[in-house]
Amino acid sequence: YNFTLPFHKNLRLAPAGRLDIDSTGLLVLTENGVIAKKLIDKNSPVEKEYKVKVEGEITQEKLQRLHFGLALDGQKLKPAKVTQLDVNILRLILTEGKKRQVRRMCKLVDLKVLTLQRTRIGNISLGTLKYGQWRFLEPNEHF
Repeated sequence: YNFTLPFHKNLRLAPAGRLDIDSTGLLVLTENGVIAKKLIDKNSPVEKEYKVKVEGEITQEKLQRLHFGLALDGQKLKPAKVTQLDVNILRLILTEGKKRQVRRMCKLVDLKVLTLQRTRIGNISLGTLKYGQWRFLEPNEHF
């Protein structure tokens, strides 16, 4: 999605992290390298929260495996916080960010991701922002 910052042409913003092409949601743009590193570093404790609509039966066993029983690329994943919000909707909270991690985790437990939306990074929530909208952080929002 292309968007413009009409009255801030001189900002040199870069995304701190990424969303794959099939995902939507919160993306932090910054010109502060310290903030960017804090968000994308593999050892960062900053939580990223996702709302995931899946196809397939969500069972207690699958929830347990998503929580602490999976490995990707031969490496055990850090525990994830997993909550079933509805019959086919999950909330996953991760503290690491491997390539297409949520989709790959779901595939390992025979769940197909239909939609994936990042709803929170640290204490910054997507809130009521619509697709393509942006806003500045509030003074109380930090990483």
